[in-house]
Amino acid sequence: MTIAVTGATGHLGRLVVEALLDKGTPAGEIVALVRTPAKATDLADKGVDVRQADYSDRDTLDKAVSGVDKLLLVSGSDLGQRVVQHGNVIDAAKLAGVGFIAYTSILDAQKSPLGLAAEHRATEDVIAQSGIDFALLRNGWYWENYLSSVATARETGALFGSAGNGIIAGAARKDYAEAAAAVLLADGQAGAVYELGGDERLTYGQLAEAFSAAVGSPVSYKDLPQSEYAALLEGAGLPAPVAQMLADSDAGIATGALDTQSGDLHKLIGRNSTPVATVLAVSASQPRVVN
Repeated sequence: MTIAVTGATGHLGRLVVEALLDKGTPAGEIVALVRTPAKATDLADKGVDVRQADYSDRDTLDKAVSGVDKLLLVSGSDLGQRVVQHGNVIDAAKLAGVGFIAYTSILDAQKSPLGLAAEHRATEDVIAQSGIDFALLRNGWYWENYLSSVATARETGALFGSAGNGIIAGAARKDYAEAAAAVLLADGQAGAVYELGGDERLTYGQLAEAFSAAVGSPVSYKDLPQSEYAALLEGAGLPAPVAQMLADSDAGIATGALDTQSGDLHKLIGRNSTPVATVLAVSASQPRVVN
């Protein structure tokens, strides 16, 4: 059984490869699809089959998925280009006779109000129309998404957002990676849809308390209108589309778009999800750099 993971040098993809190895999958049965093979020498050294693959280059994809039985399609990062890019991977998989695709989507993708959900929704539709057996891994928010806010929280005593009193069921990337590996290694997954979120469900007010503990000083949540939060993010140096996306996601949190009580993540990984405090502590412990 040959299992391929796209984006295998990315934050999530690499963790999935590591999870497969940890679960006893022979390295030679794992294919790491990467844009730049030189960045995956550590995986190659472990015996993983590293293949060059670019979501925008069908020639590389056709070669990369040859002989693959199961494929994890990790959603790309090029906003606005992902449906076409994902379609390239799916078409290559179909041509190569790949028997199963698991796709990292977003919570409640078909009904989600989040702007981010549109490309996931379209990709799910393309997969369903491909004729390939599939499972949907509808991932919730990563606690790591808040690591960039640690320094600001330490300096200003505030966590900024537009989430109101909405609840977010976050988890660590490692949790979602273990869930993906579990699905790839299990039989009978065709048609499965997993709504994946953490056991820890927090409002931003509660998240601010976790920030307080991480930085060692009081942090309070400052709720802003969506437009003001987007402007704040853009003023901090984020590109306008990214700032708008993050502000839109926060507004979605306010309506419950990133909350779930499905328990699917817990069932797949067989343990409680990683607390946000554990994730924040790693960043908070890093020495401050003064330029």
